[in-house]
Amino acid sequence: MNPRDRLIFALDVDSAEEAESLVRLLAAEVGVFKVGLELFTAQGPAVLERLRQAGARSLFLDLKLHDIPATMRGAARAAAAWGVDLLTCHCDQADIFQGLDLKKTRLLGVTILTSLGPEDLRAMGYPAELCDPPALVERRARLALAAGCHGVVCSGLEAARVRSALGPQALVVCPGIRPANPEGSADDQKRIVTPQMAMAFGASHIVVGRPIRTAADPPKAARQVVEEIAKGLNIDWRPNL
Repeated sequence: MNPRDRLIFALDVDSAEEAESLVRLLAAEVGVFKVGLELFTAQGPAVLERLRQAGARSLFLDLKLHDIPATMRGAARAAAAWGVDLLTCHCDQADIFQGLDLKKTRLLGVTILTSLGPEDLRAMGYPAELCDPPALVERRARLALAAGCHGVVCSGLEAARVRSALGPQALVVCPGIRPANPEGSADDQKRIVTPQMAMAFGASHIVVGRPIRTAADPPKAARQVVEEIAKGLNIDWRPNL
């Protein structure tokens, strides 16, 4: 993959027209376009074909599936029928998909949302030894890969630990990415890193949304992120375990 192929742009909008406009604007700068719950719920699965027609070469359906086995398997088959390249589920239920033919669709296990920190895990009732995000992320990442996932979604802060645990072939997709010189104010992400840091730590892909979408010149902002990705790929990552 070239650096551009490693950039996933989050289409965090609720309008198909706005999503199509963003795809047309950024198709030359972005490798993968991510459709999350907001856009998918607002527009339905037909939006996926509209995005392809607008120029999206690769689609990531980020639904974070988490339900009873029959429902999740049915949803995964439906997503595969739409031809999405990436699909997310929660790591603790990844084994539900074992033996399921999803064609070209690759499963990613979601470890811990990047909006959560140690205090949130404690409030949710996790035992003390798992209120350390890196420890919980590694545990869930190992479970996901053993269950047949192609990789995981984790913070860039845990990318080195996950890469060390899962080996060189696994996909390690990192959201919560903020460029070195971002425009705008802080948001709801707590565990963030720069594109260069994420790649140096072992990420295979990064997810960027607001810093590109709300920039004065979104294509330029995307190109700057790709430049940071390229720099990170030229740095040997060192796990801090």
